[in-house]
Amino acid sequence: MDKSESASNPSRRSVVAAGLVLSTALLTSAARAQQPPPQSSEPLIARPIPHSGEQLPVVGLGTAVSFPSAGEAQRGALKGVIDALVAGGGKLIDTGSTYGHAESVIGDIVHAGNLRKQVFLATKIEVRPPADSDTEFQRSLRRLKTDHVDLLQLHNVAYAQTSLAQVRDWKAAGRCRYVGVTSTYETDYGAMAAVIRREKPDFVQVAYSLDNREAEKHVIPAAAEVGAAVLTALPFGRASLFRAVRGKPLPDWAKDFDAHTWGQFFLKFLLGNPAVTAVIPGTGNAAHMIDNLGAGRGRLPDAQQREKMIALLGS
Repeated sequence: MDKSESASNPSRRSVVAAGLVLSTALLTSAARAQQPPPQSSEPLIARPIPHSGEQLPVVGLGTAVSFPSAGEAQRGALKGVIDALVAGGGKLIDTGSTYGHAESVIGDIVHAGNLRKQVFLATKIEVRPPADSDTEFQRSLRRLKTDHVDLLQLHNVAYAQTSLAQVRDWKAAGRCRYVGVTSTYETDYGAMAAVIRREKPDFVQVAYSLDNREAEKHVIPAAAEVGAAVLTALPFGRASLFRAVRGKPLPDWAKDFDAHTWGQFFLKFLLGNPAVTAVIPGTGNAAHMIDNLGAGRGRLPDAQQREKMIALLGS
């Protein structure tokens, strides 16, 4: 097996994660099928990336499910998702080298639509030996049809000794504008916190949702200490949130922070945490993309309202 093949072979952990995310997507799609997308002329909230002050819209797009295996028949729908993101004031598209064909699909759509300057492209590479990492990153750039990405993240960081030296060199060379680390596994969070405090990345991506707040204990505080932007993966949980509220009406008091759907309710809970820079819910449905963007408009829940949201889920 040559280095290129090795870099493109997803880890067992990645395969398991893909299965979990696919299950989430199927349940989420079913739960949201009857929800009409809200329409709003309010501007999308943006928050500063702490290390630069650059403003980033608070709702982006995750691509781990609908984009990896998309054929020609599905690409029109995915173009509609990216078009809805940009038209609605969003910019952030998060993907990864191990997400099947996702990088290529995104690259084709962005290039064909001449959207490169309108989007914030974030991708991930696995933690590998330097030569393999370079091969993997070069392949990502080719797939994305760009000479640089806005954010390059080391994916599934599980060891406290992990160094960001190589990705910092690429940042200095202009191949990426920001560097970051990610994990959605709670067993990695201690190591993640150690890496964050030592390496001081620009971004941290972690699993965070109304029903999974483990990241609040170690990872998010570490990010706040070093001024790292925080992206929240799996913001709807692993299929559990929409399942928990299926058939239940949205509480009237959700109007107090301008949540009009359950999807917006769940996303606004995260955005109510000022340490969160942006949420990145995944979807292959343009109507859901529009609905998700609605979470970044209007009022956000305060600390007391967030506690009420937690209590509601617990009940």
